[in-house]
Amino acid sequence: MGIMELIVLIVLFGGPLFLIALIDLLKSEFKGNDKIVWLLVVVLLPIIGSVCYFLIGHKQKLAKRAGGPDVQ
Repeated sequence: MGIMELIVLIVLFGGPLFLIALIDLLKSEFKGNDKIVWLLVVVLLPIIGSVCYFLIGHKQKLAKRAGGPDVQ
């Protein structure tokens, strides 16, 4: 496998993973400054940060409250 194939694999898998992590992070609620910290980790280290977010940060999200504004 050459360097170009490796770059293509990183872009094909890392790009969507980064975007999904970023969207999930921005739509979620966290305690304290956790959201800012995870945002910095994901933006500064896109692939590694995204994987770490899904393995560790995803569990730190606050549960959505029942009876929120989207409930009629």
